[in-house]
Amino acid sequence: MAQNYYEILGVDKNASADEIKSAYRKLAKKYHPDLNKDNPEAANKFKEINEAYEVLSDPQKKSNYDQFGSANGPNPNDYFGGGQGGARGGGFSFNFGDIFGDLFGGFGGNARASNYAIQGRDINVKVTLSFEEAAKGVKRDITYMCTQECSECHGTGAKNGTEYKTCPDCNGTGQVRFTQDTIFGRVTNAGVCKTCNGTGKAIKEKCSTCGGSGVKRGQRTTAINIPAGIDDGQVVIARGYGEAGSRGGPPGDLLVSVSITKHPLLRRDGYDVLLDVPVPFTVAMFGGSVVIPSLNGKLELKIPENTQSGTILKLKGNGIKQLNKNAYGDMLIKVNVELPKLTGKSKKEMQSILEEKFPLDKFDKFNNYNKSVKSL
Repeated sequence: MAQNYYEILGVDKNASADEIKSAYRKLAKKYHPDLNKDNPEAANKFKEINEAYEVLSDPQKKSNYDQFGSANGPNPNDYFGGGQGGARGGGFSFNFGDIFGDLFGGFGGNARASNYAIQGRDINVKVTLSFEEAAKGVKRDITYMCTQECSECHGTGAKNGTEYKTCPDCNGTGQVRFTQDTIFGRVTNAGVCKTCNGTGKAIKEKCSTCGGSGVKRGQRTTAINIPAGIDDGQVVIARGYGEAGSRGGPPGDLLVSVSITKHPLLRRDGYDVLLDVPVPFTVAMFGGSVVIPSLNGKLELKIPENTQSGTILKLKGNGIKQLNKNAYGDMLIKVNVELPKLTGKSKKEMQSILEEKFPLDKFDKFNNYNKSVKSL
């Protein structure tokens, strides 16, 4: 049965994108493997959380999931009754082999070979990005240690990948049958063949490179495409780039946790970029321009005349690319008007000029404020 991604993130099916993102951030921080080194289950929970967010944060995948129960769309088996050893109908499926396998390790020879395959472990790595790299996306080569399929024997454990034969004890099935008396009577069970460990192959001569294990530990470099708009603490999952599986099982995944360094001037709020700019009072009063940094290089920002301190100027579309969308946030610039520091004679001269040219009755907002105070 497919996992309920909404339950994993603890949100309602009608939750907004912001609510889903907020729930993801809290859970990702709570179950991050680096913060739960003594909890072996945290890594699996962390993987579940990221898988759920990967689907629910993508409108197309979310739509498929809501409609068909899968991010990839409808499964033909849901309509044509597929599935080995099972029965399906009315949205409910079960497998006799699974039921009795849980009780007795197999029933009637229906235990499947896939039960013996073991998926490789996931590998957690960290990557540090600059503010710009996270906003625009980047391709990074990640180097790490992992167990991989032996290139000499192609995972068979046999010399040249060919020096093996069909296991004589299980005839290549990876299973051996035996009978057992149970509360249901005498039943036939199937278990893993101990001679070949469920592989169905008996090695005639071991591979000299891996010593017959079929795997070899070493350094691996994987190119990872980190999407534009990724946020601090989010994880990129590279499917199949983790530890090698055993008994024919698939490899685990590579989980790349992203850490973003702070920009000296720019800040992030969702997909918007924030910037505080000090502006001389003369520029704010008479208008002008200042040079500002942005994700698209240095820009000239026009300051309208009579701009008040605290005014927010918006550069639409100059923010961060939204994750998995062809849309961008905005750049929001807060104007902080800076007054000159005057002392001595220059202070008295400036005060005299300003008081003559700008008496208090010229300041409408100030006078309206005083009237309101007096009426209290």
